[in-house]
Amino acid sequence: QVQLAESGGGLVQAGGSLRLSCAASGIIINFRPMAWYRQAPGKQRELVAQFSSGGSTNYVDSVKGRFTISRDNAKNMMYLQMNSLKPEDTAVYYCCAPALNIGMDHWGKGTLVTVSS
Repeated sequence: QVQLAESGGGLVQAGGSLRLSCAASGIIINFRPMAWYRQAPGKQRELVAQFSSGGSTNYVDSVKGRFTISRDNAKNMMYLQMNSLKPEDTAVYYCCAPALNIGMDHWGKGTLVTVSS
């Protein structure tokens, strides 16, 4: 029943910007833990940015000051604004809604971000 759908990926030059969107259905994202992950070929999936259950935000060190996570509760949407993009940001980006039980997290199918030098 729960579905997450990412959009907004694409090809950009280094230094450019993209805004990723995550449309959620079957869940209310307001005050719920939500996160953006990314995975590049040959690398582990990593946590990029997240909302805690209390609404606080956290970012991986490599994107601090460049990426901003946000949400529009009226639209039940989550966003990731990515500025000053670097080639090392190239990855498939995933929306995630963590569940109470391990292994039951909800994931989108991902959107590809490619940053050229």
